[in-house]
Amino acid sequence: MLKVQGLCSGYGRIRVLEDVSIEVAEGEIVTLIGANGAGKTTLLMTLCGKPAASAGSVTFQGKELLGMPTWKIIRQGIAHSPEGRHIFPRMSVLENLQMGAQAADPAHFKQDYERMLDLFPRLRERLKQRAGTLSGGEQQMLAIGRALMGRPKLLLLDEPSLGLAPMIVRQIFDIIREINQKDGMTVPLVEQNAFHALKLAHRGYVMVQGRITMAGTGADLLADPSVRAAYLEGGA
Repeated sequence: MLKVQGLCSGYGRIRVLEDVSIEVAEGEIVTLIGANGAGKTTLLMTLCGKPAASAGSVTFQGKELLGMPTWKIIRQGIAHSPEGRHIFPRMSVLENLQMGAQAADPAHFKQDYERMLDLFPRLRERLKQRAGTLSGGEQQMLAIGRALMGRPKLLLLDEPSLGLAPMIVRQIFDIIREINQKDGMTVPLVEQNAFHALKLAHRGYVMVQGRITMAGTGADLLADPSVRAAYLEGGA
């Protein structure tokens, strides 16, 4: 479904990604793990068009995305739930969900809206509440729900567990598993919680200083001594 080949990207003269190649098949959860500053978030942002890639290729369902404006990339069926959530804090929960639905056919709004409230029951209780007054976990649920309202084929998730309590983290990962297994959603997942991410993922990649250094199934990477030492046992 998604194929990235030789991708290079960065900010001005600062090169962040170097010759990155990954693949995501339809229906997979593929996680990208790595330390802070490794380039994980930059990769997801580059897939959405900003920053622009300086070299390489990104194809989605056989169509080249590089050079497309962000709005057109989203219209291909890609949604992005960014690091830090970036909800609209002064808008209500309902208004945030409506904003997410802009990329979808309005005829599906009621069905998709009810599906989001079934996935995230807490949001049903807070529809008229300003999004900025929600708890961190509720804001993350809203960010994912808003992205799903666009009816994407591919959901880019960036650090969905960041700053959340362990109980909420489990709920978020359960929801990711549900939308993958029940809805067939394809999910590239950037996550610092390597244990949960690799346990959930079909496959994974390790990124170090803007380069992919390892790849394998989630189970294989979870069992790999070097991965365990660096990301699961308090290593550097």
